[in-house]
Amino acid sequence: MSKLDFSAKERGLILGMVHCLPLPGTARYGGDMDKIVKQAVQDAVTLEKAGVDAIIVENMGDDPFYVELETAQSTALAAVSMAVRQSVALPIGIDAAMSDFKSAISIAQAIGGDFVRIPVFVDTVHYGGCGIIEPCAAEAMRYRKLLGAEHIQILADIQVKHTTMVLSGVSLEDSARDARDSGADALIVTGSRIGQETPIEMIRRVKKVVNIPVLAGSGVNKGNVKEQMQIADGAIIGSALKEGGVITNPVSFELTKELTDALR
Repeated sequence: MSKLDFSAKERGLILGMVHCLPLPGTARYGGDMDKIVKQAVQDAVTLEKAGVDAIIVENMGDDPFYVELETAQSTALAAVSMAVRQSVALPIGIDAAMSDFKSAISIAQAIGGDFVRIPVFVDTVHYGGCGIIEPCAAEAMRYRKLLGAEHIQILADIQVKHTTMVLSGVSLEDSARDARDSGADALIVTGSRIGQETPIEMIRRVKKVVNIPVLAGSGVNKGNVKEQMQIADGAIIGSALKEGGVITNPVSFELTKELTDALR
């Protein structure tokens, strides 16, 4: 196990996404678990070869999401994540969408993972078919302690994409401070939707009020990665590494290498 060290590289860390195809127990599951594992492992190996610094495994194909995963989903995500863990030497993180911190931390602990992404940590938001999602920071920190998993870093989104804040008076800076004070190891700032560039001014605002790493969580590509990483400590990149930006497509080595080369 290894921690993400955002000070290790002059221009920050690139975290590449392994987007799982729809998992068992979801509406779009195609009935072939072997195919899901094969594509996830292939994507992880491609990301490593192309020079990313870490990998996040996410059940992205399960949209529309519930707040918590069903047992079949969580079990399948664990199986895929273990296969990925065994295929690469990079730090591995888990994102159990929409915001199932128990599944994410449990899976990370079980497979020897290194970090988790928690999309709704301190904010109260409205998200599509899920309705209202409440913050989980206190529960997540207690659960991590319960499992003896304090070594697993928490990357927390603030005012995450695809959601609307229930309390409109809460500023981005307020959310950032709350997440830091609640124990987040790093913060993620996003645009409003997948593939939409994270406004640099938003990243700059957050970095002014916290002393922990701040990542760009959407819209980073080969054209803007250098500019984004002059401010951000890292970037989480998914759709820009797929042909046509199609989430279900395999990760492209060429697109990923072009991005890492553009940065470094």
